[in-house]
Amino acid sequence: MTLLDVEKPLIGMIHLRALAGSVDYAREGTKPILDAALRDLYALESGGADAVIVENLNDAPYAKLAPRETLAMMAVVVHVLAERAHLPIGVNVLRNDGLAAMAIAAATGASFVRVNVFCGVAFTDQGTIEGSARALQQLQRDLGTKTKIFADIHVKHAAHLDRIEEAAVDAARNGPDALIVSGIGTGRRTQPEDLQSVKQAVSLPVLVGSGVRIDNVSTYREADGFIVGTALKEDGNLDAPIDVDRVRAMSEAVSTLRDAE
Repeated sequence: MTLLDVEKPLIGMIHLRALAGSVDYAREGTKPILDAALRDLYALESGGADAVIVENLNDAPYAKLAPRETLAMMAVVVHVLAERAHLPIGVNVLRNDGLAAMAIAAATGASFVRVNVFCGVAFTDQGTIEGSARALQQLQRDLGTKTKIFADIHVKHAAHLDRIEEAAVDAARNGPDALIVSGIGTGRRTQPEDLQSVKQAVSLPVLVGSGVRIDNVSTYREADGFIVGTALKEDGNLDAPIDVDRVRAMSEAVSTLRDAE
């Protein structure tokens, strides 16, 4: 199933340095944050990634909804990335600010948003988070944007009461463009049986959202795309820059899966 005009797209993560409004913000302004993001963008493009997601990963501990100063700085960064990128850009505002992500995407021309808790309830380290599918789609309509919505199912770093296939069915009836399954935490391996359960439950495209590596990507051949962060960093270190050679190797591994179909 084609997504972002590519069969089984490889979507790399650009993890922004701590932004204004976060505990670890270095108070050095936007330039060093943007420079690091542009370096990662160049590495992802040069290595053969098909799209990127810009995310405020280093703003932990997160607020449920991001502060206004965080959103202002993130919008500036995404705008520049979107202008310079030759790939589709996605936006994810942690912990679960889908409305802010949609607004940033519409303002900057980004192609899609990732929403960690799209519908239902998740029990997280920020407390109980409820989905906002209706409000998100109302905003999408009001902004007149065609920004796609990629919705997590049983998002990582959270506990859930329902079975993953039940969550997938409920999410699908709320109208996202794709679903995402992941492991229990950032960089943690997604269980192949979770991918299979969701694929069997819905007809939407399903992406693997964490723990994909070159040595295990073939176990996810049923996936409609891959979101990869940690495995593309230097030495597989979450805090390191993107390594173009790792991107290239992952891109070749994903291409092998495409060719096998």
